[in-house]
Parts: sequence; C-alpha cells; structure tokens
Amino acid sequence: MKPVKVGICGLGTVGSGTFNILRNNAEEITRRVGRSIVVEQIAARQVNPTCDTTDINTTSDIFDVANNPEVDIVVELIGGTSVALELVLTAIENGKHVVTANKALIAVHGNEIFAKAQEKGVMVAFEAAVAGGIPIIKTLREGLSANQIEWLAGIINGTGNFIMTEMSEKGRAFEDVLKEAQALGYAEADPTFDVEGIDAAHKLTILASIAYGIPLQFEKTYTEGISRITAEDVSFAKEMGYSIKHLGIARRTAEGVELRVHPTLISHKALLSNVNGVMNAVMVKGDAVGPTLTYGAGAGAMPTGSSVVADIMDVARTLTADPTNRVPHLAFQPEQLSNENVLSIEDVECGFFLNMKIQDRAGVLANITQILSKNGISIESVIQREGTDLVPLVVMTHDVKERNMNAAIAEIEALPDVAGSVQRIRVENLA
Repeated sequence: MKPVKVGICGLGTVGSGTFNILRNNAEEITRRVGRSIVVEQIAARQVNPTCDTTDINTTSDIFDVANNPEVDIVVELIGGTSVALELVLTAIENGKHVVTANKALIAVHGNEIFAKAQEKGVMVAFEAAVAGGIPIIKTLREGLSANQIEWLAGIINGTGNFIMTEMSEKGRAFEDVLKEAQALGYAEADPTFDVEGIDAAHKLTILASIAYGIPLQFEKTYTEGISRITAEDVSFAKEMGYSIKHLGIARRTAEGVELRVHPTLISHKALLSNVNGVMNAVMVKGDAVGPTLTYGAGAGAMPTGSSVVADIMDVARTLTADPTNRVPHLAFQPEQLSNENVLSIEDVECGFFLNMKIQDRAGVLANITQILSKNGISIESVIQREGTDLVPLVVMTHDVKERNMNAAIAEIEALPDVAGSVQRIRVENLA
C-alpha cells in the first residue's frame, strides 16, 4: 500500500516531538499500521533545531499544507482558535483528515468541525488535546464504551497541579510558587488560562461530551481557579485529612450533567490525592467496570507528540474504511447526541470547607451554626483557634446544594463579628 502522507503545521514543542517520533519510530509505526507514514510537508515560521528537515518540503504558509494535493492528513499544532479553525475547515473542505492537539479549538468549535468532517467523510482526531500523553480519549471513547459513565474527575492541568503540590508539601504561598512555575517554563508569562481553570475547562468539556454523548458546551462549564487558595487553607485541609487539588469534574445526575472545574478537597486516601507535580491523571467510574485511573505526563514534546502520532496511525489504518463504520468523534453517532441538561453550579450538591476570620468572643460560633442550620446545612467538623482578636474558624459540612451554601455565606459575611469574605472550597468523595 502506498505511504500515508502527512503535513505538519507548527513545529514548536509538540510539532517537533511529533516529527521526531515519526522519524525515529518509522519502522515500528509501519509494522503496526501496515503502511508507512511519511512527512510530506511542514509549515513553520522557523525550523526547529531539534528536527532534521533537510529533505522535507517546508513553507511558512500553513494553508500551503491544507491545499497540498499530496497531503492526506493535516496535523494542526499552531494553537489558538481563529486561524486554526480556518486551517482545519480548509483541510476538511479539501477532503483531508485532520489531527490536532488544540483543546480550545475542539471545546469551542468542535461541533462545527465535526459536522463538516461528517459531511465530507473525513476524520478529526484529537487525543493530544486532553492530558498530553495520557490516552484518556481513546479510553473513554473505545475502552469504556460498554459502560454508562457515572462520573469522571481529573487533574488535567500540570501547572495548577505543580502549584498545589508545592503549596501542600512545602507550605509555600500561591504567588511564590507561581513565580517558580513561570521560571521553570510550566506557566506562561500570563498564566490566566492555567491558574484560573480555563485550560482545564476546555479539556473537561471534551471529556464530558465523549462520556455522555452531549454536544460540546464549553460556555456551560463552571470554571474557578486556584489563585485565592492560601497556605492556611492547605494547612487546615491537611489537618482534616484532605488534599486540595484543582479538579475537572463531570457527573451524571437525575437532574442533568454536572460540568465544573474548581479547587476541591479530596481525602488523602484517594488515588488522585497522590498525583503530584506536573503530572496529570483522570479517574473514570463506569457502571460495569467501576473506578479506573489513567496517569501520566500531561504535556511536553514527546508525551504529547506520542498522542499526536497515535492519532495519525489511527487515521492511517482507517483511510480505506467506510466512514459510517469509524469510531464517532464524540463516541456516539452524531444523530444520537442528546440534549441532556447541563446543571448550573447552584444545583450541584457536595460538601464544603469554609475558612473564615472571626472575633474570638462568646456566641459567634453559635450564630454561624444557626445560620448554617437555617439553610439546611449539617456540620461534619469544626476547627477553631484561640486568640486575642481575629482567629480562624474552619467548618467542614456534609453535602448540600450550592444555592443553600451561597445563601448561608452571604448571611455569615454580614455578621459584625466576621471579618472579610468566607473562603469556600468544595469537597468531593471520589469513591
């Protein structure tokens, strides 16, 4: 069979990893696929010094690749959403298959892209868009396809996990660890996408659509970052037997699907509690298989390139297959996607960790517990420090709807003996 010809757009970190894996593992890839895969063309602003491209047709115009009649698969690794969307739609219009690592592109424009790909009978593969080298999309879409997915929870942003790990293990402040993460190259100069949860929300949107057969709905994903977490929060959580992790959580309930990214208290005994540094992990609970965990590197040239190349190989294997018999982009047949309700965060039910500063005098705790009780909130445990003026009070609650907690917090913050705002972190029992 003739070789499958690939055009790579973008030769940065992931692009260089992809190129080098295709070159270094060419013989193994051919044995697995049954035909060779060759790089026909590369589009990049400048040649990456880690890549030997002397015998490759190179261009600075990515649309040269999308319009090249010799290219079978366009690999989009330029990032962003505007130009990348135009590139992908052009490639699809030209009857080319697409492989991408662009989570924002898929989360925001995936519905449009998949509809166009369906119309043209081509594939769009995006394993590398979520959790780098971890094959979580294939796991959900294929390996767990016999299951109804009850819930999934993941550490899907390495920068946020590095920051929370350092704060937990060394008692450091958020701002201090963020500066180190930037110096190490884990965080961008503008770290908003990572520390405020936007990157994780893109990824969770994709995972939830595959898990539950719903359209991609990034705009409905509740998103909260870790920038307000303090060393004191981490210390109190640890004292109560919990770690704080920045999680993406999707859960099916009788009322609809929960889609949320936020700091979360999880027990020290939970598997995700021990995922540290820049590593990623996703827990999935299926009705038949029970809980499963996938773990590994969530970023980097070679780990992410590994997922990109695996997608290229998958596409190469199915080039001659009937399009109606391929694995659907979002795991379910396009006409079978459901309009299941996505819950507002106010309708989500979980436990809460509350950290507040109060005047150390009689009756203050009683007033707070009365407010919680009035709003249907049951207390699990309390830590109160003694002092001469303002002292910390930490309350752990049983599960309650977020709207009840919002009402209670508003009342507590209005008390004259409570200073400032109440720090609220959600608690999950991942069992």
